[in-house]
Amino acid sequence: MPPASKSGRPRRRSQSRLILVLGGAASGKSQVALDKAGRKGPKAFVATGQALDGEMKARIDRHRATRAADWSTAEVPCALGDWFRSEGSGYRTIVVDCLTLWMSNVCGRRIVGKDLTSAVDELIQAIRRTPARVVLVSNELGYGLVPTSRDARAFRDLAGRINQQFAAAADEVYFVIAGQSLRLK
Repeated sequence: MPPASKSGRPRRRSQSRLILVLGGAASGKSQVALDKAGRKGPKAFVATGQALDGEMKARIDRHRATRAADWSTAEVPCALGDWFRSEGSGYRTIVVDCLTLWMSNVCGRRIVGKDLTSAVDELIQAIRRTPARVVLVSNELGYGLVPTSRDARAFRDLAGRINQQFAAAADEVYFVIAGQSLRLK
């Protein structure tokens, strides 16, 4: 609980509480993230996925159906830092699902390597200026098969470095396997 003000009422946090939830595909990480987000509102679910085909649209619809009606949804495929700077202070709870899709969307705009590392630093700063509980979801790509293409291996490696960057900045980190979470930090 935040420290009390002179009036005796609890003070609202001036900096975010940053939680990172990692896991493989279909591991249950999105549900764990919603559970870790808590119940304090107003709440925002920031979706980075884009319904570019029927299968992805069905995934988005399934995810949306798992959230209670008190969640506002923002679709932000690339400009997460801008969203946090303009909208983040209006919420007490924010879930971003997922960083891997965000990274893919940003890389599709030819921002890679050092540029993405800088974008992550800027995003972390924008999140930290938000007085909300922020739960970030990301895929752990390093537990699968080694990709056969050079570009896919480069993306996997970049995702690993970006996950490390977010984990270092996070207050809590969880790894999800088969719907069960293990606290790493």
